Amino acid sequence: MNIQKVMVIGAGQMGSGIAQVHAMAGINVVLHDIKEEYVQKGMTSITKNLARQVEKGRLGETEKLEILERIEGSTDLGNARDVQLVIEAAIENIKVKSSIFAELDQITPPTTILATNTSSLPITEIAASTNRPEKVIGMHFMNPVPVMKLVEIIRGLATGDEVYETIRALSHRLGKTPVEVNDFPGFVSNRILMPMINEAIFTVYEGVAEPEAIDEVMKLGMNHPMGPLTLADFIGLDTCLYIMETLHEGFGDDKYRPCPLLKKYVKAGWLGKKSGRGFYKYI
Repeated sequence: MNIQKVMVIGAGQMGSGIAQVHAMAGINVVLHDIKEEYVQKGMTSITKNLARQVEKGRLGETEKLEILERIEGSTDLGNARDVQLVIEAAIENIKVKSSIFAELDQITPPTTILATNTSSLPITEIAASTNRPEKVIGMHFMNPVPVMKLVEIIRGLATGDEVYETIRALSHRLGKTPVEVNDFPGFVSNRILMPMINEAIFTVYEGVAEPEAIDEVMKLGMNHPMGPLTLADFIGLDTCLYIMETLHEGFGDDKYRPCPLLKKYVKAGWLGKKSGRGFYKYI
């Protein structure tokens, strides 16, 4: 299938990034969210990102305008009626995602592929909310989307080979490197990453070292470009907690038990960079 038009659901950091890379690849995009202000915020983010590329000489002003012209805003899910692919990047909640997919199943043509950018939730369960499980697939981008090359492609139990090949080819078209993984909690990226972040939080919780020291050890000793606690703040501590809970529930293994300090910070509203405070303060 030749993808010419895509709807991205969710105009937040991930959704706007996904919309941007598709538009940069010459694909028309409908950027959808539940409120116009969210859509506009996403469009502003994309515009700023492209403007930085112009300033750095990586993009011409005319190219920037052409990319922006390929993106239209939406607050009506009915605008998915004429797209070949929907990529859902809404909140990491199985009930919300399943509800969106059930609605999309009624709105979109039977040939439309329904993809989710979930970072940990089961593709098979999301697919079960539709009458086209063979057309449902996981397409997990990394943050920030315009920069990071990896896309985890996750097949559900019923995902068709043709659908997988279409998404793999699309990933290459976006300048990404697709990696196929199976449908297990956390897939590969977050199954490995989140327990490391959680252990770093336990290290703070137990008084072993301060956040700055822990991050410095991982950067200088393990050659990580960013320390795990800084990374957690950028991901969002609420998202980290949700993924750890998904891993804990999915595997039933206490090695995935979220650190009490992570729970405490989330309850306090210390969600990281997006709230102005997490393991570090952001002004």
